[in-house]
Amino acid sequence: MDISNISAMYQNYSQTAAGSATGNQISQLQGKDMSQATDEELMDACKEFEAYFMEQVMKEMIKTTSLDGEDESSNSMVDYFKDTAIADLAKESTEQNSLGLAQMLYEQMKRNTGSV
Repeated sequence: MDISNISAMYQNYSQTAAGSATGNQISQLQGKDMSQATDEELMDACKEFEAYFMEQVMKEMIKTTSLDGEDESSNSMVDYFKDTAIADLAKESTEQNSLGLAQMLYEQMKRNTGSV
């Protein structure tokens, strides 16, 4: 898997994620030279990206379903807790390496910097 356009992907990600908690954490990495990052910092960034990706996938999956009797107008408190639950589920999934995207990104970034 070649990730030659990682900076464009990251720019799109950071613009989309500006309002989320993960987006706020990732925005701290802007301007930081990741070639000088420790292995732990690099893996953390990859895990945060995977968690954000999983969160977006889960939100889109939920949009495709409708429960009987569900009103189109939504309650902001329900939406808040639903979004929080989705974010927590995505983060937990990433911590358990269920998708493996973070590991693939990490390995590719290590190869690109010549560290491996």
